[in-house]
Amino acid sequence: MKSILIFLCFSIAISTSIAQTKKSIVSKKDPDKKIEVVETACGECRLGLKGKSCDLAVRINGKSYFVDGTNINDHGDAHETDGFCNAVRKAEVQGTIVNNRFKVTYFKLLPAITVKK
Repeated sequence: MKSILIFLCFSIAISTSIAQTKKSIVSKKDPDKKIEVVETACGECRLGLKGKSCDLAVRINGKSYFVDGTNINDHGDAHETDGFCNAVRKAEVQGTIVNNRFKVTYFKLLPAITVKK
């Protein structure tokens, strides 16, 4: 019984470790493509898009698009003070617009700008 408990704990630890180190495709920059700095936030809460829940979106040339390839929870808690539902942030991106959605191949969230009072 003790060995089963040890095996179970070890299995959980290994699977948690693997899940946390999984690299997303959005972290691979293509040196042959231009990197754009865009505004990014929750499409529903901050960028005026119609949807059913909080989903990541970008604003490119004044038009907002939902993002495919990464999601709102991949970049921290969306409901924190500087999270996507409460703040519009900047990000470096690469990708294409297909069927009125932004298919991202690279996404790097830039540090939030804090204003001192």
